[in-house]
Order: sequence, then C-alpha cells, then structure tokens
Amino acid sequence: MLNFIEWVLPLLLIVLVTLPLIKVFRGKATVQVAKSRLLTHIVGFFTIIVLVFVVQLFVRPTVFGATDPATDLLTGTIAQGLGFLSAALVTGMSALGAGVAVAASAPAAIGAFSENEKNFGKALIFVALGEGVAIYGLLISILIINKL
Repeated sequence: MLNFIEWVLPLLLIVLVTLPLIKVFRGKATVQVAKSRLLTHIVGFFTIIVLVFVVQLFVRPTVFGATDPATDLLTGTIAQGLGFLSAALVTGMSALGAGVAVAASAPAAIGAFSENEKNFGKALIFVALGEGVAIYGLLISILIINKL
C-alpha cells in the first residue's frame, strides 16, 4: 500500500516541473523569456531528480538490504539492466529514424500524387518503407527482451 508521501510527492513534482512553462504554452512569453523559462525548467527537473533520490534513501533505508519477497523480484543483474536499456534504445532510435524517413517521403509522395494519380502506388511504397524501420526496431527489441 502506498503511503501519503508516495502519492503526493510525484504529483507535487509534476506541478513544479510544468509550472515555469505555462506562459510559454499560452503564447504570452517572448523568445528570451522562453529561453530563461526553459533553463529554469531543466534546472528544476534535475533538482527534483536529486530530491527524489535523497528522499528514497532516507524514507526507506531498508530497501537495499531487505529480504522481503516483493523487493527480491526487483533485483537483477547489470546484464539485464543493459538488456532493457538496449531494447529501449532500439525502439526509440528506430522510431526516430522512421519519423525522419516519413517526414521526408510523405510530402514528396503527396506532391507526386497531386501531379499524377498513377503515382499513388509507387509513392505509398516509399512511405511504407520508412514505417518498416520502426516495426523492425520494435521486433528487435521484443527479441532482446525475450532473451533476458
């Protein structure tokens, strides 16, 4: 069961992280103000991360040496952690690459289609090839997770 700090602290942290950017999202800030607010946002984010680590060290000091079965399930090896990290990187980078490929090929496909309707099939193939990169990355990350 989660206690009060475990519920309120993440909500408070989310509010504090998003607070400096409210005027930027509303369009009432200049570029210089937006840059300073972004710097405030980044510094605040890393401050909150450090605060969360400090609170976790002092609120639950028994987690690291506990023999509770619930915490035993959370332990793993460095190889497992690196495996999960590599699976996340494969998925993220392949999706980023697919986004770049589709961003370049879709406008060209639309332009080719607007000039000649017979180019639709050919243009659609190039857009689908860009999306295939993301699917291959997802497949590789699933294979990596299955090996862990």
